[in-house]
Amino acid sequence: MVGLDGIEVVVLAGGLGTRIRGVLGDTPKVLAPINGRPFLDHLLDHLARLGAGRAVLSLGHLAGNVIAHLDSNPPPLPVDTIIETEPLGTGGAMRLVNPRLTTDPVMLLNGDTWLEVDFAAFLAAHRSHRRLCSILCVEVPDVSRYGRVEIGPDGALAAFVEKDPAFTGPGRINGGAVLFSKAALALLADSSGPSIERDFLAALPAGSIHAHLASGTFIDIGTPDSLAQAPSLLPRS
Repeated sequence: MVGLDGIEVVVLAGGLGTRIRGVLGDTPKVLAPINGRPFLDHLLDHLARLGAGRAVLSLGHLAGNVIAHLDSNPPPLPVDTIIETEPLGTGGAMRLVNPRLTTDPVMLLNGDTWLEVDFAAFLAAHRSHRRLCSILCVEVPDVSRYGRVEIGPDGALAAFVEKDPAFTGPGRINGGAVLFSKAALALLADSSGPSIERDFLAALPAGSIHAHLASGTFIDIGTPDSLAQAPSLLPRS
């Protein structure tokens, strides 16, 4: 095993993609064409190379399109799909998927995020710190379109800071990857609220979350501008 050491990865891909619908039309965001291939194909290839054991796709809006694509393009690792019958938010999506998860830990990944970082170091740090969860944090040159994170001197997450378009300049953000221990998933099952970040992670006791700062390639394809930048960062074949 390499990188992700056979763990399961939940990919959240059920959002409406409203910010990018003017570009993609009725194409789900996760199937956005980049360098001649759907983003999902790039992502699943990436997870397979990293040594993920299984991907669990949480689908909602235009789920049938994604399933039809998978049926005609066999993925390079085992993939399961779960479909929301109504929008549940990231927290609700994880609670829906939770009963099917078996590894310890499990990684949650935003379905519109591309990360090329040292995932082996992320996983090793999570196992070493033995906290309930670990979030992968990255530095971006302009945090105005993101919520920021504050990291304590002991490496624990100190706070999530709400997005503020007036706050510009460099900063640290949640890169869209979270490792959940078995204990965290048990707490998640009894939680409520639509947001995994605001309603679950931010509500955990202080010191429960390790914030792992990583360097490498990060982009989310959720806006027309970032989607236009993606071909320069993702594989060309």
